[in-house]
Amino acid sequence: MKQSENHNLFKLTFLVLAISMISCNQNKQSQQEATVRTASQTTFTVSKEIPIWTSSIPDSGLITGAETYNDGMVRNVSNPTIKIFSPSKENSGVAVLVFPGGGYMKLAVELEGSEICEWLASIGVTGILLKYRVPASGPHYDKDCHCERDPIKPLALQDAQRALGFVRSQAKELNIDPNKIGVMGFSAGGHLVADVSTNYRKRMYKAIDDIDEVSCRPDFGIVMFPGHMTFHTRKPYELNNTLPVDSVTPPMFILQAGNDPVDTIQHSLVYYIALKKAGVKAEYHIYAEGGHAFGLNKSAQKIPNWEKLPIADWEKLVERWLQTIDMTSKLSN
Repeated sequence: MKQSENHNLFKLTFLVLAISMISCNQNKQSQQEATVRTASQTTFTVSKEIPIWTSSIPDSGLITGAETYNDGMVRNVSNPTIKIFSPSKENSGVAVLVFPGGGYMKLAVELEGSEICEWLASIGVTGILLKYRVPASGPHYDKDCHCERDPIKPLALQDAQRALGFVRSQAKELNIDPNKIGVMGFSAGGHLVADVSTNYRKRMYKAIDDIDEVSCRPDFGIVMFPGHMTFHTRKPYELNNTLPVDSVTPPMFILQAGNDPVDTIQHSLVYYIALKKAGVKAEYHIYAEGGHAFGLNKSAQKIPNWEKLPIADWEKLVERWLQTIDMTSKLSN
């Protein structure tokens, strides 16, 4: 091997080790300046965490305690942020805000967050991880009453609305098309996709600056194994009445495993039915197996050989769907 090739190999090895060290501690990582990473041989940049509220945070006193991170999960988020994964090459101009799941009590910021954003960036889509406020920031299970409760204030929806307005207001600087900004969520994050896609006409907080004058309507939504969709219902096949689907609800992609033991197929099914009745362009995929809480390569439920199941190729369906709704112009190789 030539000396120049040895030198290049050394630099590549050093870069991989540096990236691994950074990813071991999210709190330290959030303080880093933009970091160059690689995925599928595509270079992209990752920003530091950016607060979405430039001044006071609405209803800020409802979440107390220090934010903690452990084993891919973040708890006690009181200062919501975004982290931007920008493709450096073959940028399609499309952006997707990613909402991790966690029952509105915690956030799976790696499996259903940063790993998803890295994949999006690798196919030319700007992935934007929203670390929204938890706990009890949306409809959630209350262990004291063994029942589901609404939040005192819709903090997660406030953050989603704000993040969409924030990103759209910075579209030029972020090299994205302001008319191609979508949302993607997992479990409770899937509910949040439906929430912000149907409740965008009015902010759930008092406007504080020009950002809140910018539309917070997503241009499309990707819903993965959603929860809380049958709350506030009395009849079978009825959708949560806090999600007012209508003919101008953005196009939706929905995916779930039929054997999901946490958020059963009923949740995604009633959403799809409501979308179809309203004439919304919707695509719905059901797989026999797959369980709950999975990302690109594995399931949090540690299902044996999950990566060999048909559902494990779900990202190919999403990529193709983005082309069919004219968001991206071509499929990546």
